[in-house]
Amino acid sequence: MTQVTGAVILAAGLGSRLRPHTNLVPKPLVKVLGTPILHNTLHQLSEHGVSEATIVVGYRQEVIREACGRRFENVDISYVANPIFDRTGSAYSLWMARDTLLCGDTVFIEGDVFFDGEVLGRTLQNQGRSLADQNVAAVASFATAMSGSAVELDADGFVSTFVMNQTPQAARALGLFKTINITAFSVATSRAHLMPALQCAVDAGDTKAYVEQIQAGLLDRGELRLSTVDCSDIRWFEIDTEADLRIAENLFSNGRSNRKACDRGELPGGLR
Repeated sequence: MTQVTGAVILAAGLGSRLRPHTNLVPKPLVKVLGTPILHNTLHQLSEHGVSEATIVVGYRQEVIREACGRRFENVDISYVANPIFDRTGSAYSLWMARDTLLCGDTVFIEGDVFFDGEVLGRTLQNQGRSLADQNVAAVASFATAMSGSAVELDADGFVSTFVMNQTPQAARALGLFKTINITAFSVATSRAHLMPALQCAVDAGDTKAYVEQIQAGLLDRGELRLSTVDCSDIRWFEIDTEADLRIAENLFSNGRSNRKACDRGELPGGLR
């Protein structure tokens, strides 16, 4: 059973593709059916026994600090500010939260994912299930409305490679799965491999790298074994654009499975 009690949430980015929603608030505070994305994440963490969260902030960080405070439900919150958020990638922000990663098993969550609690629940339940399952990533089959990073799985359900910038058509043809950007890392992996890789990228000046690129390098070097949990039947959506926001609202308002709503590409309000 999982020993995860801490989380790192990345919430520093500009969210420029979601303007005008992000003109006054950062993307993690954009609301889906009245609930800010970040509040949903903190609520799900609280519901699943994760008692501490480090939020990496940058753009309009004062708004996040005010909206979440030092405690949200049963989650104690600390903040780490990324001072160069406007010119760095997610790997740099994760490196900023290194103290949390080095303290214990940690669940890492991107701040733009709106999800039902079962996604987190399955991830945590599978983390530490065996010696092979020390690191677990939530994944789902590609639906029509999805794009972005993907993974190829081996016969045992472990990630064999990361593939960036995938379209649904290409991903399906290759049998790839979409990354949900909810991943549990063991402290052993963080100390021995993840943190040194992040440090190496920062030292080399590769400050625009994504977390997926760091993980891909670890996999290639045989330094990361990453099991997966299939969440294709659970509602979740990554929100980068206005169209994504409308899909998420439709998905969660109708109570449909992730697959059905996304495959239909349902965009209310004339956004097709």
